[in-house]
Amino acid sequence: MRCLITGVAGFVGSHLSERLLADGHEVVGLDAFTDYYAREQKERNLEGSRAWNDFSFIEGDILQLNLPALLDGVDWIFHQAAQAGVRASWGCNFSRYVDCNVLATQRLLEAALEQGSIQRFVYASSSSVYGDTDALPVSESSLLRPNSPYGVTKLAAENLCTLYHLNFGLPTVSLRYFTVYGPRQRPDMAFHRFCRAIIERKPIVIYGDGQQTRDFTYVADVVEANIRAATSRTAVGEVMNIAGGSRVNLHQVMQYLRDISDAPISVTFDERQHGDVGHTFADTTRAQQHLAYRPRVSLREGLAREYEYVLSESTKRAATHSAS
Repeated sequence: MRCLITGVAGFVGSHLSERLLADGHEVVGLDAFTDYYAREQKERNLEGSRAWNDFSFIEGDILQLNLPALLDGVDWIFHQAAQAGVRASWGCNFSRYVDCNVLATQRLLEAALEQGSIQRFVYASSSSVYGDTDALPVSESSLLRPNSPYGVTKLAAENLCTLYHLNFGLPTVSLRYFTVYGPRQRPDMAFHRFCRAIIERKPIVIYGDGQQTRDFTYVADVVEANIRAATSRTAVGEVMNIAGGSRVNLHQVMQYLRDISDAPISVTFDERQHGDVGHTFADTTRAQQHLAYRPRVSLREGLAREYEYVLSESTKRAATHSAS
């Protein structure tokens, strides 16, 4: 299959690209290199994909590109691109979230409809659409009440995907990711910050009291869900939770990191941030039914992999600085 991945230089997009290439597919990668975090890291994310002859890359903004031409010959679309970050989505930044998350998705849906032969449009949604609830685990039929402007835009884009399926038959699938982690995780995300703080012998900062819980999902499991969403006939038109299968608080995460790093850990607590939720935990029954989805990587194993990755990157940076 010929696949388009938007946000290919990002965390999930780069892993998904490498998996599709390894499976024998052709990948067209698109990324705008927005300045939410360093371009240097995104370029490193692309190194694995660029080693393949079946990979081609386009740098550009979905709102500016000639999308019908870009989609010529494409069979599967994996729409991973978004303006990320719950805490940064307030105030004057909101217009950027609307452009990147809502308008860009609508434009891509229109182009897919015009192209006429897209076999699957897989959209990366988010658990943020549920907001802050104690009615756990959440299923796809749970009340949707986003707790941040970011969540509002992700839900709006997800609704657009559903509408294009219901009204025009576009074969969309929306996957609600629950706190994805692993190698290449964005530097602003909690696990990356925790690992780097340990390596640099700095205090780990936790927003809130550490009792908040998350359903953490390893990136390879998210990639597997995307592949299955593209190939399952019954997945078309569905919205599904994709999660790690266990609910863990941050104090337990700290204990895992102590064991993995074998290093002393200092933890400080700061005020809970606007838009953060207390708890997440997913019912993945629907994904099990339509995708035969079951997470394979435990939290402790996945954390160890991420720690080793952050340690390796830190070692490389130190070597570069000393050489210069």
